[in-house]
Amino acid sequence: MSKNEGTKKYMPLVGAAGIGSMLGSGIIIGLSATISVWQSGLGLTDGQVGILSGALTFAIAAGSLLAGSITKMMGLIPAFNYMNLLYLIGAGICIMSGNFPMLLGGLIIAGFASGADLPISLTVISHDAPDEKTSAELVASTQVFWQIGVLASYAMAFIVSRVEGATGARMVFALLAAFAAIAFLWRTFSGKFKEFHAAGDRFRAAEGTKEKNEVSFTSLFKGNEAGKFRSFFFCILIFYVCWNLLANTFGQFQTFILVKANASQSLATGCGIVLNIVGLICGILFASLAGGKNRNKLFYVGIVIQAAAMIGIALGGGAIFMIVGMIACYNIGNQFAGESIYKVWTQESFPANARASMQGFINGFSRFCCGLFALITPYLVAPERIQTTMYGFAGIVLISAVAGTTMIRLQKKYGVAQM
Repeated sequence: MSKNEGTKKYMPLVGAAGIGSMLGSGIIIGLSATISVWQSGLGLTDGQVGILSGALTFAIAAGSLLAGSITKMMGLIPAFNYMNLLYLIGAGICIMSGNFPMLLGGLIIAGFASGADLPISLTVISHDAPDEKTSAELVASTQVFWQIGVLASYAMAFIVSRVEGATGARMVFALLAAFAAIAFLWRTFSGKFKEFHAAGDRFRAAEGTKEKNEVSFTSLFKGNEAGKFRSFFFCILIFYVCWNLLANTFGQFQTFILVKANASQSLATGCGIVLNIVGLICGILFASLAGGKNRNKLFYVGIVIQAAAMIGIALGGGAIFMIVGMIACYNIGNQFAGESIYKVWTQESFPANARASMQGFINGFSRFCCGLFALITPYLVAPERIQTTMYGFAGIVLISAVAGTTMIRLQKKYGVAQM
């Protein structure tokens, strides 16, 4: 992966922040892949299973929404250092849980921590980076770790799938807890990171953008540049909500869709591993190009691939091979016009002292929408309705394309991040 020297220098920071992204995707996929194991091991009802899944989604949303407030209260760097400790506590409670209330509490704590950590981590990266090109490449690279978290959770769940009771699920969460401990210790005690943070303060001071405290993103909607920031905000919000509705559907319900199409459980889980390897490779490719002019071209390629994948599933008549092939295509397009470019846009387009609250609000609002949408998703992707649903999903891709195209034009208009 070709990177400029500045980017290579800061890759350890990307690794420490990226583990947070790994933990974020890991808690989502980890629960999704082990929920039936928890149900049988703890004797949970179907209603309690639904509460666990919904509670995790809304806890992540709450953490994202409050990320700005957390950094304002604790300071950006202390918040960055200690979010993984909170995650570790939550995962530990899940490991030791012997009943529904304890498991629910652990998931809420870990979910809240992971939701807050993502916008905080990205803000730290953009704060420490010496320039916008380096920042864009570093921020995009964190998405690779998100994909690794998805892949690792699928793989671990597959490995322990034959373990009796809830032991296999506890092993998955023990792996997440171990990575949370590593991230906490690395972020807190690394001398190199302390140097990066101090240098970041100097960079921001030289730009005249350094402030002691995080400010609310709503403060940007007042003053001389309010129109610009409002335009950026609504374009990014619409793009991300539309994209995330689809991404969350295929993240949480990919195995469900395949099993309903008469795939075996082992085939469905195995497909999840293979399809996410495809996404990981494409995510690495995008990260290498995120700081240059070609990323906008990749955005349009990604949008076309995503729309074609939805239409392909609709036209496939529910055939397993078509669903698998089109989800593979979606995972490719998803890397070029999805989470990665959203992160880069948000970090580039807003002042450093408002990025955590801005990204936290967008993440939280989007996750809240996904939580509500997940309540009806099993109904929508049932074999008898999936064709109509996928045409509707293609329409959602089109809306995200319009919002993304407008965002690119706005960046050009205002001279933001023109490499």
